[in-house]
Amino acid sequence: MRDTPDSIAELLQSRLDDLTRAERQLAHTILENYPMSGMGSITTVAQAADVSSPTVARMVQKLGFKGFPDFQNALRAELEAKISGPITKHDLWAEQAPDGHILNRFTEAVIGNIRQSLGQIDMEMFDQACDLLADQDRTINVVGGRITHALAEYFYMHMQMIRAGVVNFHSNSNTWPHYLLDIKPGDVLVIFDVRRYENSTLKLAEMAREQGAEIILFTDQWRSPIHRLARASFNSRIVVPSAWDSNVVTLLLLETIISAVRERNWDQTRPRMEKLEEMFNQTRFFRKFT
Repeated sequence: MRDTPDSIAELLQSRLDDLTRAERQLAHTILENYPMSGMGSITTVAQAADVSSPTVARMVQKLGFKGFPDFQNALRAELEAKISGPITKHDLWAEQAPDGHILNRFTEAVIGNIRQSLGQIDMEMFDQACDLLADQDRTINVVGGRITHALAEYFYMHMQMIRAGVVNFHSNSNTWPHYLLDIKPGDVLVIFDVRRYENSTLKLAEMAREQGAEIILFTDQWRSPIHRLARASFNSRIVVPSAWDSNVVTLLLLETIISAVRERNWDQTRPRMEKLEEMFNQTRFFRKFT
């Protein structure tokens, strides 16, 4: 089997140009409901994509696998990683932990995540997402999950300083229909959804999409099922030597996007921020040092 840390989904996307028409059709079918779409027999997988079984065999070999069983073993390993909880992840890292201080090992893993994630970003998609967020005719709605709500709030706070028309959904999903009432065609819904993907968030995305919202998704390397509904999807690698996943790559992307949107809107953002600073001075929230 190939020696690469990338997921099979990432590998498929990076190799699309090297595949034949039938193989690309197969690859897109697998990506549609990844990774479960590749877990059936070779005949079932071929029929789902309307290609022949030899096409399946040839494509997996092009990806670097010895054969279809080897391909499926890799998918099963990814699926196990995708659904594993923090205790399982801790035990795995504890068994495989190399020598050296945790600070060094953790940092090396994060740097690797950054390099691989940024290397796979579609720059045109990135710029389009920034354009959507900078368009002040569109309301920006932001929602996070059980853990990622902290990232959502961080993103909301900065975007709200840059421009008007930014809404942060309450973490209680029972209130989300109230926010949906005000979503108009062309508005933007920024969603954070990482592994152990939340059913309520998927339903929210489906309903918002039906109302014409443009979805920008921040997810992991395995990709939330919401990616099928998204105008832009940022897939960050999250695995580190810890019981929990890392959000460093996602935070890097958020801060870069915040900077890009600020530059696009600076003529409107500057007086807005000046007014905010004036309010802070009046309320004396912050101590000033001279």
